[in-house]
Amino acid sequence: MDAFFAAVEMLDNPGLRGKPVVVGADPKDGKGRGVVSTCSYEARRYGIRSALPISEAFRRCPDAVFLQGRMERYSEVSKDIRRILQDFSPDVEPLSIDEAFLDVTGSAHLFGGKYEVPKQIKERVRRETGLTASFGVAPNKMLAKIASDLEKPDGLVFVEENEVESFLHPLPVEKLWGVGPKTEDALKSLGMKTIGDIARKPPEELENRFGKHGRHLSRLSRGIDSRPVEKEEAVKSIGHERTFQEDTGDREIIRKTLAGLSEQVAYRLRNSGMKAKTVCTKVRFEDFDTCTRSITWQSPKDTAHEIYEAAADNLTRVDFRGRKVRLIGVSVSMLERISASQTCLFDFDSESRSNQEKWQKLCRKMDAMKSKYGEEVLKHGSSMD
Repeated sequence: MDAFFAAVEMLDNPGLRGKPVVVGADPKDGKGRGVVSTCSYEARRYGIRSALPISEAFRRCPDAVFLQGRMERYSEVSKDIRRILQDFSPDVEPLSIDEAFLDVTGSAHLFGGKYEVPKQIKERVRRETGLTASFGVAPNKMLAKIASDLEKPDGLVFVEENEVESFLHPLPVEKLWGVGPKTEDALKSLGMKTIGDIARKPPEELENRFGKHGRHLSRLSRGIDSRPVEKEEAVKSIGHERTFQEDTGDREIIRKTLAGLSEQVAYRLRNSGMKAKTVCTKVRFEDFDTCTRSITWQSPKDTAHEIYEAAADNLTRVDFRGRKVRLIGVSVSMLERISASQTCLFDFDSESRSNQEKWQKLCRKMDAMKSKYGEEVLKHGSSMD
């Protein structure tokens, strides 16, 4: 979707159209500590973009309309769009609240072929929601994702099998999945400015410089991505990652970030009606070496404090060797769909059952407030006690 949160706000309040609209944290007259969730295309003319610190967004355009967002409304519209997508293919994989992959291999012929499918979806989205969407149609997920971003808003880009190299190689390296600011700087320092430059490097050379991530970049730079589109019910894990603006060795910052990620994962887990048995902690160091540690419970869980405790325990088994951390992530897997009333079979005593019920009740209240006011409205204390 195009500038989704801002677009919904302008749809519901036409007086905002044509104005720079920023959805995110409270700027607090330039002293806010959150980030931009999304912004209108008018705001982007000032250099405002997603994930920009809200204080910087305010500095660049203090006259913008700053809104803290209405997640319940955005979720409602997202579900309407999802229903439209599912009319064109049963194979829909949500990437986020405003993005999804569709595999139309088996259904495109029903709608006049692959060239007609996105046109018809765009028309229905526009007619039924009043919003615009951008599409990329390509042989695999990575290429489709890149293509969908190239001609926003209201874009439509096709990439044929025999056009992969000519499409991909002229693009700047930052268009490639997995290339953030630090990797971009490292690639450019080695003379690689375009995706084609990466593709022409021997995979072994990239692996020597960037570890396993380098070989992965080599495959992507040649348009190789074999991951299938997974239906929502087939998704096997839920996770969140955070790349630090600067590599850090501060354990307190790492711990607080881990707590925040655990909160996000737990909220999505419960929102999906699921619990998880396995918690995995991912750490990527300044030298791009990536380490994962996991723990599996006997019974599934879904609260932030339980996930955080497991994630933090995983962290104690990581060998830092004095290195700074570039990225940290928390994910859960071995998912089970469990009714809200189901209790853990291994809570033998009444006190543990009572504590569990209290946590579940608290989590349900927090989830209700987050759905109404946004995920940032409530968080556990940093100690996660």
